Amino acid sequence: MSDAISAYPRRSVLAGLAGLAAAPALAKEAQLTLPFANGERPLVRLPQKRPLIALTTRPPQVETPFALFNQGVITPNDAFFVRYHLSGLPDTIDPATFRLTLGGQVDHPLSLSLAELRRDFPVQEVVAVNQCSGNSRGFSNPRVAGGQLGHGAMGNARWRGVPLRALLDRAGVKAGARQVSFSGLDTPPVDTVPDFVKALDLDHARDGEVMVAWAMNGEDLPFLNGYPLRLVVPGWYGTYWVKHLNEITLLDQPFDGYWMKTAYRIPDTPDASVPVGTKPASTRPISKLNVRSFLTSHADGARIAARRQTQLRGIAFSGGDGIAHVLVSIDDGATWAEAQLGEDLGRYSFREWRLGVNLAPGRHIIRVRATTVAGETQPLQPLWNPAGYMRNVVEAVTVEAV
Repeated sequence: MSDAISAYPRRSVLAGLAGLAAAPALAKEAQLTLPFANGERPLVRLPQKRPLIALTTRPPQVETPFALFNQGVITPNDAFFVRYHLSGLPDTIDPATFRLTLGGQVDHPLSLSLAELRRDFPVQEVVAVNQCSGNSRGFSNPRVAGGQLGHGAMGNARWRGVPLRALLDRAGVKAGARQVSFSGLDTPPVDTVPDFVKALDLDHARDGEVMVAWAMNGEDLPFLNGYPLRLVVPGWYGTYWVKHLNEITLLDQPFDGYWMKTAYRIPDTPDASVPVGTKPASTRPISKLNVRSFLTSHADGARIAARRQTQLRGIAFSGGDGIAHVLVSIDDGATWAEAQLGEDLGRYSFREWRLGVNLAPGRHIIRVRATTVAGETQPLQPLWNPAGYMRNVVEAVTVEAV
């Protein structure tokens, strides 16, 4: 990572935005089909990105081709998914004049330059999964409203920045402060669309793990992943990971903006689900990731050599409890074998798993089920809610041994 704030000059940002504006017409690379209804998607190349699967380009919503998750537990910056809610992306960011402000219920309001953030505060790193709340929504049955995403709206990166707690301590939090809100440089296209603002309870914001990050995998944040600063909330869904973060406000009452009070809410039930086709009696804001696992080494429909040792591998992750074990079935859940876990990069990271199998000729349905240290495990049947959030069912992949 470069220590020079000028490593990402204003002209680079402007050039990137010019490329983004042309993307719908100029950057289509190919067409593919995700495995659900109306799953036809173009591959597009956006600024600082390799070809990714496009859902929309205004605002940008692209996901990572799933095969990439078999190449390692750290997701490369140029392959990391992108999710915006507002189409008004900033058209200029000058790192020399950019300021992060911190105000509201504080003793000493702050206005910090990027140089001051890097120089005057403790620095920390965390490897953490950022996953869209609607990741895998396209597999919901019956279909639900919202972006019909495959499994690629997630990624795992090494984030570097300053603990939010250090900034709050420097400002001095007043007695009576209850929440902290976060806003970025992206703006609504019209006045009737609410600005994208998120909030955390003060205790969470001060837990020492929530951070204001300026680097991702050893480099400055890519523009479309939040340059120059983004909020990193380890273990929580990506809706809280505010991009282009420039304003932090201490509040003396819970924030009641649209993106907290109305949007990104889940049924207030133990498993965040309701019977299919019904509406919840009450809701709460989405928050912590649930446990998930995937087979990454073989796609659905893959052909495997029969009666030979085959290495299955994949990833598992959770909202911070850590992965205790991963079970794998090659007979559609009739029997299970425990996989070997790979290197532990931290409780918020992807964890690789591996299992050698010897398949008899014929069709095999492979299922993978992860359990956390706290005992949370994946459901065998999909849970349902009207927004299609938090899918974590034990997925099935069919292969043919020949």
